[in-house]
Formats: sequence, structure tokens, C-alpha cells
Amino acid sequence: MGAATSAYQVEGGWDADGKGPSVWDTFTHQGRDRVFKNQTGDVACGSYTLWEEDLKCIKQLGLTHYRFSLSWSRLLPDGTTGFINQKGIDYYNKIIDDLLTNGVTPIVTLYHFDLPQTLEDQGGWLSEAIIDSFDKYAWFCFSTFGDRVKHWITINEPNMLALVAYELGAFPPGVPQVGTKVYQAAHNLIKAHARSWHSYDSLFRKEQKGMVSLSIFAGWVEPADPNSVSDQEATKRAIAFQLDFFAKPIFIDGDYPEVVKSQVALMSKKQGYPSSRLPELTEEEKKMIRGTADFFAVQYYTTRLVKYQENKKGELGLLQDAEVEVFPDSSWINLDWVYVVPWGIRKLLKYIKETYNNPVIYITENGFPLDEAPSFDDTQRWECFRQTFQELLREEPRNCIESLIEGGSHFFVSVCSTGDTSFNIYC
Repeated sequence: MGAATSAYQVEGGWDADGKGPSVWDTFTHQGRDRVFKNQTGDVACGSYTLWEEDLKCIKQLGLTHYRFSLSWSRLLPDGTTGFINQKGIDYYNKIIDDLLTNGVTPIVTLYHFDLPQTLEDQGGWLSEAIIDSFDKYAWFCFSTFGDRVKHWITINEPNMLALVAYELGAFPPGVPQVGTKVYQAAHNLIKAHARSWHSYDSLFRKEQKGMVSLSIFAGWVEPADPNSVSDQEATKRAIAFQLDFFAKPIFIDGDYPEVVKSQVALMSKKQGYPSSRLPELTEEEKKMIRGTADFFAVQYYTTRLVKYQENKKGELGLLQDAEVEVFPDSSWINLDWVYVVPWGIRKLLKYIKETYNNPVIYITENGFPLDEAPSFDDTQRWECFRQTFQELLREEPRNCIESLIEGGSHFFVSVCSTGDTSFNIYC
């Protein structure tokens, strides 16, 4: 059984002990209703000063695994190894050592959306320079903590970061540039991950014997009209633009899906661009990216229906490039953006198995959000978990599965599955 957090959401201590500002510090301090009630993570759960209390909860729950992220700007206040914050190193060393002392396996995420503001000021994820900066940061973390950490996530949900930050503007830096910067950011995120994987593989793997991947957000999608060929094709494009955009280069051949390349090129031409808005990967880059994951980490929360939506007016936007309309079934139970569709996770895992050569899968997030403080009589949430596990356990037992579920809490359980729809799942 496990639980998980991310640095900005729980640590607080936003400027304590030499920590530098992150993009989320800057973003939330600007107010302007960027977040709910103009709240910030300045204090959050106070885990930076209350780690001992968190550890008591971990022990009380009997957790076997704990996933957390490192604050880049707490370790390297200006984003570079030219200024190393020993207080930050001490904080994470204590977390890792305390977990191991109590029989809990640490799963460490290098980057969960909180870029040092100094690097954002230099262009952030839109600049090629970020690739080298991230690689040096990853090298620093591997060399500092890798003697004890054996499970690494380089970047959390890079596809959502690119979309929500650069297409929608709802995440820092908060300046949407529809249809253009989403692809540039994604391009650099993929290359930054791949470069850091190679650093681990060539410099640390032999001695540390760990594993490295990135976690990809993936909702399942179904055609709005199962009998409509245009909706069926639109659904394939929706998967390609969301999941395969990152997974295919890393797990298959180093390049973007053909349908993504052709759609963006076609729309770009219609819009008068001299070339595609999607940057092209060179043969050298494809070689560098291909095979840079030791497991498939996926984060599933919900499912949507997909309908073909022709981009007649040549509008800019990722969904417009894909020519899809995405929406939920009105009969599905929901809270906020999460519609509870337990069968979606099974279909997603089956797709990953069949498309990506039956990889070991880590379900690094899944769950149902809170609309109020949790209670012991949280029947709606537990029913969601029950149905989710039921979907994962539908077949006769054969292969060992360990699954991580997140939704306010994460849960590790050891279960099994078999047959044509068995999955090699581990968390």
C-alpha cells in the first residue's frame, strides 16, 4: 500500500532555508484569481516542517511505498549547480532515510511542474537551453540520492504540463499561446527526459541499479457514435495527440505519431505557416529518444467521448489540429472534471499492452477528488476504488500486479490477472 505527494502541493516553506522561488510561487503570488480564492502553496500542508508528523501517518497506515517529488528550487535555488542549498539536501535525505528505516520504498519524481523561476526567466520549457539545465539537475539528484533511491520519475505528466501551461494558460507561466507553444514545450520536455535517462544509464545504472521513466497522463476515449467511421478515426487521433505523442517516441521509434505530424502539417499549411507548427525531430534526436524508459508509468483518472469536429475555419489549437470534440457522457457520476468510469482504466491498459509491446506498467496516479474533508464513511470514493480494482481483476489470476491508486490517497495492493488481457503492472 502506498501514498504520494508533490513538493509544491504539500511542503510549504516557500522561501525557507535558502529555497529559491518557483514558477508556482510567482504565479500564485500574482493573485488575479489564477487559482481558487487566490490561494498559494506558501504554507500548504507544512510538510517541510512537519515531516515527522507525516512519517507517523505513513507508519500508522502501514505504507510500503511513498512517492514524492523534489523541489528543484529548494535544492538548486537558481536552477543550476552553481548554487547548491545544503538545507534542501538535508531535508530530502531525511525523508529518504526515514522511509527506508521504516521499510518504505521511496519513489522520487524529479519534476512536478515547479520550475525554478530563474530558468523560466530564461525561457523555461520553450527554450532549448532547458534540456541541458534539466539534465544537470537530474545528474545532481542521481548522484546525491541515487545510492538509496531506485525508482525515478523524471517528469510528471509532461503532456498535461505542455497543454495546461502553454495552450490553456492555467498553469505557470500563465500566458497561453494557442496552437504553437504547446508543441515547442512538449518537444523540449521529451528531449529533456531522454537526455536525463541517458545520463542515468551511462553514469549511474551499473552501480545504483535503479529504474527511470516519466509519467504520462492518459484518459481513455471512446467514439461518441460507435457506428460512425469519422468518430472512430477522431478517437484514434485523440489518443495519438494525448498519449502516443509522448509514448511513441520514447517506447517505439523516437518519432511522433504519423497522424499527429500529418494533421499539424495540414492545418499549418491551411493557416499560411511556411512549415509545420510541430517541430521536427532529427534522426540523431530520434535515436537519442528511442527506448528511454525502464517501465511505462501512466496516470488515469477519467474517460471521455470523442466526436469528429472538422476545423473548417482553420482555427489554432491542439484539439482543432486533431479535429476532435471531447466531452463526457451525462450519465457518468462526476466531481469537477473527473467522471467515474472504472472500465476506462482497463481499456487503457489493454491499449498500452498491445501498442507498446506489453511493458511493465506503473499506475502512478488514479482516483476521485474530494469536495470536502474526508470521512471514515467515504462510501462514494471507496465504491470508485472497488469498481476500479474489479476491472483490473476480471480475469483468472496468473501475473502479479501491484497497483498504485491516487485520489487524495494512494493505495498499493498485490493482485493478479491473466489471459489475453493480462497486464504486467507494478508500482
